[in-house]
Amino acid sequence: MAQSAKLCETGPKLKTRTNYGRKFFSAMAALILISVFVGFAPTFFLRGIVKIPPIQRGFMSIAQPLPLLVVIHGAIYTSWILLLITQTSLIAAHRVRLHRRLGLAGFGLACLVVLGGVAVSFEAIARLFPPADPRIAFFLAVTLFEVLEFALLACFGYFQRRNPPAHKRLMLLATICLLPQAFFRWPVWPGHDLRASTIGCWVLLALIACYDFLTIRKIHLTTLGGGAAITVASLVVASPLVANAFIHNSLWFHFALRLQMFGRHLC
Repeated sequence: MAQSAKLCETGPKLKTRTNYGRKFFSAMAALILISVFVGFAPTFFLRGIVKIPPIQRGFMSIAQPLPLLVVIHGAIYTSWILLLITQTSLIAAHRVRLHRRLGLAGFGLACLVVLGGVAVSFEAIARLFPPADPRIAFFLAVTLFEVLEFALLACFGYFQRRNPPAHKRLMLLATICLLPQAFFRWPVWPGHDLRASTIGCWVLLALIACYDFLTIRKIHLTTLGGGAAITVASLVVASPLVANAFIHNSLWFHFALRLQMFGRHLC
């Protein structure tokens, strides 16, 4: 009798936590979409309609139209965010079977995100920097590192698709890896400060940790591992010592220089 009563008490609580989880991940996906739109509205989504803030004019071409590769890259990244919203909405609506079918398409889209991110990083160092500019070494390292983070977490998320608690956290963490460039373009930062732009990512990580505490009374191992990796990586990337190390590394600089030359063919 006592055991039956305990199960009866646990059932409603478990159902409530499950419903709360569905709403939380849908809300996080919507928040990510808003964050991306705010960052890229002047230079991509509403280009030509909204005035480009002065803070973004230093690294964005205003007079010339965006290169086709950048447009394709933006479309792929936007599709990924929209897919995230669709997938979380399907789970909230109990459409698990359709969610799994779209997951196969999502794997292919994740591959395009990686390929597009790598290609546009080559194009960017050719378009945004003068020839042989030492800064291309650090810029290339940052962009490729973000793509690598996304690829690893998305890959782990795919292989953990039979483990829903880990899967949904990994896919959310993978998407957060793509957001520094969006937060970097927010007009609220006092300059091109990578350390400041990572605050947005840390806020999202903190929200996931709070969700874990509210639902399972501890931080999920996936959140802990993935969040720690993203946090450490953002601190390392934003470190002036790391920037100088890449800039003054002759081997990496010559590698970036060759990719800059290749990127001119992609502009």
